[in-house]
Amino acid sequence: MSASTQSDAQDAADQDAAERDTPTQRPRTPFADRPTASAPGHWVLARMGKKVLRPGGAELSRRMLDHAGLAGADVVEFAPGLGHTAAQVMAAAPASYTGVDADPEAVRTVSAVVGPAGTVRHGDAAATGLPDACADVVIGEAMLTMQGEAAKKAIIGEAARLLRPGGRYVIHELAVTPDDIDPAVHTEIRKALARAIHVNARPLTPAQWAETLQEAGLVVEWTDTAPMALLDARRNLADEGPVRMLRIMWNLLRDGQMRSRVMAMRRTFKEHEKNMCGVALVARRPHGESEPQED
Repeated sequence: MSASTQSDAQDAADQDAAERDTPTQRPRTPFADRPTASAPGHWVLARMGKKVLRPGGAELSRRMLDHAGLAGADVVEFAPGLGHTAAQVMAAAPASYTGVDADPEAVRTVSAVVGPAGTVRHGDAAATGLPDACADVVIGEAMLTMQGEAAKKAIIGEAARLLRPGGRYVIHELAVTPDDIDPAVHTEIRKALARAIHVNARPLTPAQWAETLQEAGLVVEWTDTAPMALLDARRNLADEGPVRMLRIMWNLLRDGQMRSRVMAMRRTFKEHEKNMCGVALVARRPHGESEPQED
């Protein structure tokens, strides 16, 4: 098997079993039929070989999951994508895992990651069809940023509906900083991101993310941030490891169109890095409606 075929198989599937694929097999990522020039930026990065697609990196996700209380919990994950977080959840021994993704390819990929111990269903994060109060933890990463205001509120409202009293909604999203950022700068960042990643990203400030969760009746218990260094060499070495980094570099060298897209995204991220970060929050559904918000 060639190095490029190995890279495509291992990284697109995001699972060890993919290493056993035959040379003619090419596992598909979501939007695999979309040309690289027009595909959403995060799936271009997945084609490139990245498995960690979170704005604050793997370490921020790890800290977030450490505060989620996964062991023995009934866990629902919105838009699990390639299954990187799903694998971490399963390693924490939850009582159950249910993933909900709108993309059939993601459903197949994550189903292979979690195996018979978990369930992955095709559906909408804003209307999952799952029962009320069925989860102790609901997870969503790098997906609310891509939604408009109404869709953000619908998804957060669905998470609140699924949670039992005392349950936690945990998110890892892109944020703009500082909290009192000039609205004109905020708008320019949104426009620059839309041009670079071909998705109408709408990041909020950390304070606005917390406020949006609180408006749904949730109590924010924990917040943390990390630099937005999605395409920084040092961050990628830490997140992906040296072997995968070599595969990523090889994929970029052999695919000029992919290299052009990735470099355009990297320029945008570098230009606005002082005003962007990854933010993670853990918010709890209170036991009573009168429970006060926590600072």
